[in-house]
Amino acid sequence: MIRAAGDRVQVSGPMTLDGATGLLADGAAALSTPATVFDLAEVTNVDSSSLAVVFGWVRAGRDRGAEVRVANVPRDLLSLAEVYGVSELLPVSG
Repeated sequence: MIRAAGDRVQVSGPMTLDGATGLLADGAAALSTPATVFDLAEVTNVDSSSLAVVFGWVRAGRDRGAEVRVANVPRDLLSLAEVYGVSELLPVSG
């Protein structure tokens, strides 16, 4: 589920293949500021499709001239990024 509040988008529940298309679309629709942070603190489960969703949000932001970052990234998602060799591309918010 996606809840937008200003420049922050709260993502909750699973980020898995079953809901990836919806999360991608809802997240892209939530981009309303020049710099948006997707907060993943309430994400309960991830799989490799989670990376595709995050990179899709980044691409949607870039297409709109906005910067997209992710915060509170689940450890499992960071591990998947390392396995796939894309951890340095993950836009983690400080």
